[in-house]
Amino acid sequence: MADESAELRSGLRPDVLDARRIVVKVGSSSLTTAAGGLDADRVDALVDVLARRRTASDTEIVLVSSGAIAAGLAPLGLERRPKDLARQQAAASVGQGLLVARYTASFARYGLRVGQVLLTAEDASRRAHHRNASRTLEQLLAMGAVPVVNENDTVATAEIKFGDNDRLAALVAHLVRADLLVLLSDVDGLYDGDPSKPGTSRIADVRGPQDLVGIEIGSAGKAGVGTGGMVTKVEAARIATGAGIPVVLTAARHAADALAGRETGTLFHRTGRRSTDRMLWLEHASSPRGAVTLDAGAVKAVVERHSSLLPAGVTAVEGDFAPGDPVDLLDENGNIVARGLVNFDSREIPRLLGRSTRELAREFGPEYEREVVHRDDLVVLTG
Repeated sequence: MADESAELRSGLRPDVLDARRIVVKVGSSSLTTAAGGLDADRVDALVDVLARRRTASDTEIVLVSSGAIAAGLAPLGLERRPKDLARQQAAASVGQGLLVARYTASFARYGLRVGQVLLTAEDASRRAHHRNASRTLEQLLAMGAVPVVNENDTVATAEIKFGDNDRLAALVAHLVRADLLVLLSDVDGLYDGDPSKPGTSRIADVRGPQDLVGIEIGSAGKAGVGTGGMVTKVEAARIATGAGIPVVLTAARHAADALAGRETGTLFHRTGRRSTDRMLWLEHASSPRGAVTLDAGAVKAVVERHSSLLPAGVTAVEGDFAPGDPVDLLDENGNIVARGLVNFDSREIPRLLGRSTRELAREFGPEYEREVVHRDDLVVLTG
């Protein structure tokens, strides 16, 4: 029996076969037409694949689905995705209901319930918000439902948008401690050039940044209803693999092969280990509300020794922020070296510049004998 089992697994991807919690992201172009509106057959085909994997191997599935804005175009009489935020939000408002209704009906064919989870970047970067999102997703999975996650386009603004659901999927994969992330689009993998041109070939495996050197990574696809492209998918893969989660990138039409472990698309191998939720979200999902500039000694302490940032090492401040907000830490040339959650608001910091915590405590009180950014709330972005 052992030999038979080994033979059945031969040539398949172990990371895929062994995954017990999988986040699957599907793009707008794989669910809708260029004219707008959901393609029910495409949705059903995707759900067929996900439901089979879930029921056959007792795998938990989290679906991150684009398509809300695209689904709302035709009902609102829009010929293409609008460029202004207000009409995008209106289309999302109409399309989101249509999208989740379609998924609800499709999964019901297998006796599965879905639960809608709408997120903004604010939910990711604010500690309490992302704890709540985590609890909701865990509870849905525990109760046997399939979470359907999307960016909350109806309320997200330019300042708090994830930018594309690829990055959202990578962050959700980390949030739910997934074993695998599968990115489905209209492209069947990463190529070493423009896949529409002769002489290019698909890259089957990416084991680290060195495998991407010299690769021309394209932007958005041809369907005209999405916002992403290969750039956002590779970035999502970098985020996920850096947190210990392997990634399969392939076309939606190859979803069955991808989830069966067959060598379709591109497999991005894990490059790092799981980090704490807060550090990953701080680095990739937070929107800095300002910046503080550090002197050379403070840069060395923060970057090389992973020390807290003290007032004595701060030389300038910019922006309008409150305690607990994320801020960028800059070197003397304005380069971002770290990001952290600040302990003071932007109006307080100017009177702290260059002064020791002991001196500040004597003048202003013991509550000032603390770090500008504690090392536990800080992630280094260089070196």
